[in-house]
Parts: sequence; structure tokens; C-alpha cells
Amino acid sequence: MRLSSWLTTAVLAATLLGAGCVYELDVQQGNKLETADVEKVAVGMTRSQVRFLLGTPVITDSFHDDRWDYLYYFRPGRSDEAERRWIIVWFDGNVVREIQRDVETRPR
Repeated sequence: MRLSSWLTTAVLAATLLGAGCVYELDVQQGNKLETADVEKVAVGMTRSQVRFLLGTPVITDSFHDDRWDYLYYFRPGRSDEAERRWIIVWFDGNVVREIQRDVETRPR
């Protein structure tokens, strides 16, 4: 009986100690938007030039072909703070007509 209670205590202690060591993954979604690359996007650029700088847009709307949305979300594992970025590029045909940088995002 004595060995059984010692073993139970050891298993309980190991379980409690291990519970504090849970690894939480980083959460990353969308395109990593480097500030230098975003700043290079300018009115008059072509779609190909924008795609070269920022990558393929996260959201393309088949009903509104004149708008590309680039979203980025990153939250390190155990942190409550998240990095959020949202860039909208508007086109006239194949040419950039407007860039909306750092569009406000709502935290969840």
C-alpha cells in the first residue's frame, strides 16, 4: 500500500509539472508584409509589379476585379498581442489607382 500511494503521488506531481510546459504554436496567416515592400507600391504600377512586391493577394473578389486585399496576422505562441496588417490595392484596368495602407482591423 505504501508503494502504491508513493507512485500515485509521483504520477500526480509529474502531471501537474508537465501541465505548465504545454507548447503553444505561433499563429501566422496571410502574406508577411514587409514595410519596405509596401512602401514601394505606387500609383501607376501594374498588377504584375504589385504581385512581385507583395505576393498573391489573400482575397480576390471575382465580382470586383479592381481590388486586391493583403491581410497579415501573426500571434506568437503564448502572447495575447497580435500583429495585424491590412493593405488594399485598387486598380483601373491593369494599373494601380489607389493604395490604402494600414487599414483598421478589429481584434477578436
